Amino acid sequence: MAARKRWLTPTPTEEDDESLLLTLRPRTFSEFVGQKEVVERLQVAIAAAKKRKEPMEHLLLYGPPGLGKTTLAYVIANELGVSLTPTTGPALERPGDAMGYLLNLEPLQILFVDEIHRMPRIVEEFLYPALESFRVDVNLSRRPGGRPRRFSLPPFTFVGATTRAGLLTKPLRERFGLRFRLHFYEPEDLSLIVLRAAQLLNQKISRDAAYEIAKRSRGTPRIAQRLLRRVRDYVQVQGKREITLMDAVRALEKEGIDPLGLDFSDREYLRVLIQEFNGGPAGLDALSAVLQEDRRTIEEIVEPYLLQIGFIRRTHKGRMATPKVWEHLGWEPPHRQMGLLFSETGPVR
Repeated sequence: MAARKRWLTPTPTEEDDESLLLTLRPRTFSEFVGQKEVVERLQVAIAAAKKRKEPMEHLLLYGPPGLGKTTLAYVIANELGVSLTPTTGPALERPGDAMGYLLNLEPLQILFVDEIHRMPRIVEEFLYPALESFRVDVNLSRRPGGRPRRFSLPPFTFVGATTRAGLLTKPLRERFGLRFRLHFYEPEDLSLIVLRAAQLLNQKISRDAAYEIAKRSRGTPRIAQRLLRRVRDYVQVQGKREITLMDAVRALEKEGIDPLGLDFSDREYLRVLIQEFNGGPAGLDALSAVLQEDRRTIEEIVEPYLLQIGFIRRTHKGRMATPKVWEHLGWEPPHRQMGLLFSETGPVR
């Protein structure tokens, strides 16, 4: 599966133009589409913080990749009228790394840590007093028994983002007064994101074409913007000025992306699950071996969307395909009786 490019990967890829993504990124809530409940609650928290002239409570954003956690952090900073200092969990290898960021913070500023679940435990524990009372104690002496020196910090807001909230320790989670889960987007919201991105790219597109791209984007804005750029490439090569519905369909079909947003990797996963394991249950290690794909890639990239649309189920015995898979692939679905898979010719074991 890994030999071909995956445009439907929700994480950043080497093909992504980061400067272009920054251009497309919304800067205010008025430009931000989707996540209505999260946005409404954030607007209340921001308004209250500005009224009190205090930092907003520490905030945790979590959910699948590509849904806009980083974008939302920058929107929050812009709405608060403060600057944002970004870093990542893996970049904070030791307390001294975190100290460098903390000492350069300005009052009410936001310190944003992406992939916070990958932050070392020693750094996490070092940050606790900074998050609770805006102070840190650092032992600058290398001699045994040296007394730590206390540093006072300006009041700030700590924003963490993660795709794996379950990996955070309970003490760290409890430091966040605000916790929001971001959900997959509906096609209607994604089509608005596509239309806005096309306008910023100075590319004409019909509403039907934008909706078609949205339908195949797996509920993820990052994927929608990536597919828009692939379709734009197609129409420009064709010498056309506007993306029509037929252009979008043809371009995405050439990339192997079907109407449900499945690509070759998804279909190969489903084919193996059905043909090699009779629809399941199949363990992740067994699937990884047959597909010759890293199990983490399967678990974090391939399976989430298949779970979302109800094509597979995770059970204590392994992965199992649902009848929807056979219908989508155009195969005759088996019948389930007494816990066994039955085809028209008899039980499949």
